[in-house]
Amino acid sequence: MKLYSDRITSTSLRRSLIGAAVLALCSGSAMAIEPFVIKDIRVEGIQRTEAGTVFSYLPVRVGETFNDDKSVTAIKALYATGFFKDVKLEKDGQVLVVLVEERPAIAKVDFTGTKEFEKDTLIKALKDIGVGEAKIFDKASVDRAEQELKRQYLSRGLYGVKVETTVTPLERNRVNINFVVDEGEIAKIKEINIVGNKVFSDKELKDQLALNTGGWFSWYTKANQYSKTKLTGDIESLKSYYLNRGYISMNIDSTQVSITPDKKDIYITINITEGEQYKVNNIKFEGETFGREEELRSLVLLRQGQIYSGELLTATNKLISDRLGTFGYAFANVNAAPDIDVEKREVSFTFFIDPGKRAYVRHMNIAGNTSTRDEVIRREFRQFESSWYDANKIKLSRDRVDRLGYFKDVTVDTPEAQGTSDQVDVNMTVTERPTGNFQIGGAFSQSEKFSFQAAIQQANFAGSGTTVGLELNTSKYSRTISFSQTDPYYTDDGVSRGYELYVRTTKPPAVNIGSYTIKQQGGRVSWGVPFSEVDTVFFGVGLERSKITTDQTSPTRFQDYVRSITGNASGVGTAQATAVPLTMAWARDSRDSATTPTIGRYQRANLELDVIGEQKYYRAVYEQQWYKPLFSKVTLALKGEVDYGRGLGNSNYPVFKNFYAGGIGSVRGYYSSSLGAVDTRYGDALGGASRLIGNAELQMPFPGSGQDRSLRWFVFVDGGQVYQEAEKMRLSQLRYSSGLGISWISPVGPLKLSYAKPLNAKEGDRLERFQFQMGTGF
Repeated sequence: MKLYSDRITSTSLRRSLIGAAVLALCSGSAMAIEPFVIKDIRVEGIQRTEAGTVFSYLPVRVGETFNDDKSVTAIKALYATGFFKDVKLEKDGQVLVVLVEERPAIAKVDFTGTKEFEKDTLIKALKDIGVGEAKIFDKASVDRAEQELKRQYLSRGLYGVKVETTVTPLERNRVNINFVVDEGEIAKIKEINIVGNKVFSDKELKDQLALNTGGWFSWYTKANQYSKTKLTGDIESLKSYYLNRGYISMNIDSTQVSITPDKKDIYITINITEGEQYKVNNIKFEGETFGREEELRSLVLLRQGQIYSGELLTATNKLISDRLGTFGYAFANVNAAPDIDVEKREVSFTFFIDPGKRAYVRHMNIAGNTSTRDEVIRREFRQFESSWYDANKIKLSRDRVDRLGYFKDVTVDTPEAQGTSDQVDVNMTVTERPTGNFQIGGAFSQSEKFSFQAAIQQANFAGSGTTVGLELNTSKYSRTISFSQTDPYYTDDGVSRGYELYVRTTKPPAVNIGSYTIKQQGGRVSWGVPFSEVDTVFFGVGLERSKITTDQTSPTRFQDYVRSITGNASGVGTAQATAVPLTMAWARDSRDSATTPTIGRYQRANLELDVIGEQKYYRAVYEQQWYKPLFSKVTLALKGEVDYGRGLGNSNYPVFKNFYAGGIGSVRGYYSSSLGAVDTRYGDALGGASRLIGNAELQMPFPGSGQDRSLRWFVFVDGGQVYQEAEKMRLSQLRYSSGLGISWISPVGPLKLSYAKPLNAKEGDRLERFQFQMGTGF
């Protein structure tokens, strides 16, 4: 190795450079060294890092004069990469030698003892903070990862968690990192104390809290595990509870959370000051009302002399803002300023109204539709681009898209258009759900054990909005081959057209002793004409050929029908009849969703009339569904249906047009289609020419599902019965049941499970408590 002219060895130079670097880093000054011109640069000590990578970070090049300033800069630059644990600079003649010691690379990250979290989830989370496979090992990052692990466990109530980290060196300068976790036991909330309440009992207030000391569903909801986020939400819930009952000065003074030394039990104490209850005295308006003060005043939900309610005040602000929004004022600001009279315990409000600028809609944007075409969604819009903003039309557009039934979720937001002060964009985001449904149904009963049926259908074909149905029903007692198509926009103004071709064969279920076969072949075509945003009128015509085959065991009603057609006195044989049914219908749908409605109403009236065919009759159906939110997460759903059929002239009502009741869709807890009159010989259910059905459900999100409406549980009460032709509908003959169930919009279609208890079953009624069906509605 060559020497400097002043006889300083390369080792001395290295010490000088290191000293210079240390001094430069520590005190901002460097020891002076004799500069030299770099003829070459050599990198030593690298195992994984490419030499080119080092050269790219090195701030000196061949041909430059190397000095103490550049040595300090070079060392800083290489350390800053994070690749190296040690960096040294040496001189070999006119060659600058860069000696590095690489940091180890992480070969694998593993976990031992983790049960609360999935390993893949933890690996991904730690990789985001720098601890992952192929990352550079850094002790500080590993320490942060260890603390993050503990934090995640603490958020799940595992306060006794212990985490130890093992770093194992491997060949080629690599390491394995293993986090050994002792999760310990979950700390449970032992007691929640509320101090300072006099007006409301502890039980009333604790019912408002998401946190509790445990219950039937605690294993699922984890409500008895402490969470700071949940406690913050509970504090707000308590405030709202008091504000909604007039306690405008209520205050949460403090909260204390303590844990026992063994870290198993948690005690929560909430100290409150209730204050006094206030009534509403006066309501005034200030600001721009556009001469509509009386109209806006009618939207105020608070009344003079009424107990103050924060919920009603918030709702009033929204109603006024939304009303201004229908005039195009998308940025309307409504603030209610209180004027509190402590002595009289009264509060007055002045609503300050600032409508802002009238806004136009710039763009209507759609996102989330991967299969459904944009035009299928856009044709439901009632708010248009380049027109005045109208909050009602935007809501109507959202509801119409949701009522299509193609989407699991539909949301709309209206951000201000960037660069403008009087335009907004309407962004609609949809979450698609499968519209090709494989439908199955079944039930369990003592008599028949397990029964099963299946069908397959396809809606929103190729994202076009057209429903193309190929139904193949393979039930043991009913076989159907049906092809149908419905184009909801057969014309551009929304007139729909649908048609169906079908072959159906029906036999009695195994619980029936009598035997018969009904085979129907036919088709129909219909048109739907909308005459309002929620009303549609339908017209249609069909052609149907029915063939009924009976034997000696067939129910008397079926033998009578064959006898009336063929004149055969025994009623045994085959009868055929042709029908040309004309249909007229009306439907009104104001629900907010077709699949998971929470508010609105659905009505349907249908008349089927045959005055041309061999069997003259009429068949009328009226159905109404009504949904109302009772609380933030609870929906009351009511359904009623009245059906009536009668033969015309001397014709009897066709038995194959009978109505049936029992099972999901009518009266749960009774065997499907088993209610009503029975055959006098064998006791087989015959259905009837008229029917009454009533259902009531309280629908709630499943515990732990949050705001997800696709998974709900419900309690219900059903009632219903079928009656024979010309028989008076008597409410005393209704059968009732009650129970609970689960509904889920699954990937293969709507699923409904129910367990029912018949309330007034009579002798001879066929019961089955557990029933399920996929592809059913209400």
